[in-house]
Amino acid sequence: MPGPAAEILVRGAGPVGCAAALALSDAGFQVGVLDSAVPGPGFRPIALSYASRLILERLGAWEGLEATPITGIEVSQAGGFGRTTLDAADAGVPALGYVTDYGVLSQKLRSQVHNLLTSETTARCVVHAEGIAEAEEKRYAQDALVALVHAEPPAQGTAFERFTPEGPLALLPFAGRHAVVWSLRPERAHRLSLSPEKDFLSAFVTAAGRRAGRPLKVEARAVQPLVLRVRRTRTAPRAVYLGNAAQTLHPVAGQGLNLGLRDAWELAQALRGAADPGAAALLEAYAARRRLDVAATVRVTDLLARGFLGSGRVASAVRGAALTALDLLPAPRRFFARRMIFGPSALP
Repeated sequence: MPGPAAEILVRGAGPVGCAAALALSDAGFQVGVLDSAVPGPGFRPIALSYASRLILERLGAWEGLEATPITGIEVSQAGGFGRTTLDAADAGVPALGYVTDYGVLSQKLRSQVHNLLTSETTARCVVHAEGIAEAEEKRYAQDALVALVHAEPPAQGTAFERFTPEGPLALLPFAGRHAVVWSLRPERAHRLSLSPEKDFLSAFVTAAGRRAGRPLKVEARAVQPLVLRVRRTRTAPRAVYLGNAAQTLHPVAGQGLNLGLRDAWELAQALRGAADPGAAALLEAYAARRRLDVAATVRVTDLLARGFLGSGRVASAVRGAALTALDLLPAPRRFFARRMIFGPSALP
């Protein structure tokens, strides 16, 4: 049976849907949340930006969340010169980001909206926060191998982004371990996900180098396909699309969920005080307001995913020169870091 009518119905009780529901509720709307989620993978590391922390704090969902701060990010390439370090102090923030488990974050946010859960109902505005439709899709030539690696010494506050010929390898500090997101050719990703531990660790050291310590063991291995999906339009009559319902990104630089949380927060600000939250002019204004952030983030992540592939001398030299230049120029380095944290508000 349909539930009572709500002003706004949020379809999806993942992190972005829950954040949207909380923000819209705080903005004074009667909100219902329709949860049709199915259980996800066992372990999925998520890097939340400092801006995402601020959003979650304002929604009352940060306190008590288990998250490891990232105080610095070292970016390098395997088999070539060039290295740069992004530092929280240089960017003017206490931490560049925080690493948590997607499932832990989901449970935390779901507990905040339990009183908003509803069955199918009518609404003046429908917020689609899961699934994706009418999307332009590009399948990357890699899959993501996700794992937890124990090392000596234990992981501290530094994250490592290592560009290899097959794709980026991210090592994120997570409760003393490294949460690994490794982009590989699909057949190799699946092979390493099932290989004996010593074979996995040997391949891992070859790709990651020794800066992250000596790997001791690995757990929680899983493989996820990598795609870029971007919805052609973010609005429809009395409906708006955000988070994964609007875009799915490559995990390089960890921007997907952070972009979705900015979507959710900005939607609530755009609709605050509106007599009719489903008015076409309001939703179009919101879509226009999000255009710069979305387009820039999609382009940057896609460029990083594609532009650092290959092992040729010319490509390696270009990558090395770019990393060296970024390391030598504090202003562009600070701007890049703040752009990844705050979105377009980092623009001068």
